[in-house]
Amino acid sequence: MEATEAGQAKSREEAIIALREVYKSYHTPAGPFLALRNIHLSILPGEFVAIMGKSGAGKSTLVNVLTGIDQADSGELIINGSPIHTFNEDQRSRWRGRNLGVVFQFFQLLPSLNLIENITMAMDLTNTFPAHEQKQRALQLLEQVGIVEHALKPPSKISGGQQQRVAIARALAADPPILVADEPTGNLDTKTRDGILDIFSRLAESGKTILVVTHDKEIAARAGRTLYLKDGKFIGGTAT
Repeated sequence: MEATEAGQAKSREEAIIALREVYKSYHTPAGPFLALRNIHLSILPGEFVAIMGKSGAGKSTLVNVLTGIDQADSGELIINGSPIHTFNEDQRSRWRGRNLGVVFQFFQLLPSLNLIENITMAMDLTNTFPAHEQKQRALQLLEQVGIVEHALKPPSKISGGQQQRVAIARALAADPPILVADEPTGNLDTKTRDGILDIFSRLAESGKTILVVTHDKEIAARAGRTLYLKDGKFIGGTAT
């Protein structure tokens, strides 16, 4: 085995995210649409990786398959040691709650709950922290993302950038090893975006694996590695 091949093999063995020959298609009125084509991807623990591509390139489909929201048509997905391509929907849901934190572009905070409650609810759903520890952990996470002074407010009383910080804190509630963010800065101004990127960088430095799907070139500049999708396949960067 050549040195480069050996290095790639070692990376695959150590990867916290490993996708092999992944395909995903959808049925449309015009016929089958192949959204992902022969995707190979290896991400090591603690990496900060950005995936870029135009609308329709397959970025959101990749996120949905990687997080277990959708199931791939074929291929292997080994994530944090689990073969999620073999799981049914219920198994994927339970696995996702303990292994992944997911951050969406539109926050998806519950308006009737304050910020602490939005975070502790995620702990309840995953059963990862006892009830008597949840409030203190929520406060610590809000402190980590720089918004603890608003802990008792509902989402409607804080800005969009602050809501995205809460969404990151909620994604970290179960202490998952992997954080996946889908266009997390799409609705934010430059200053607020930079603050979110600082949080991602600090999380990666602390050992979290960060995968961000984005149109934002500034995120790519801050990430340790950038991959490019086009027509459902990687066309640039180093995916493995």
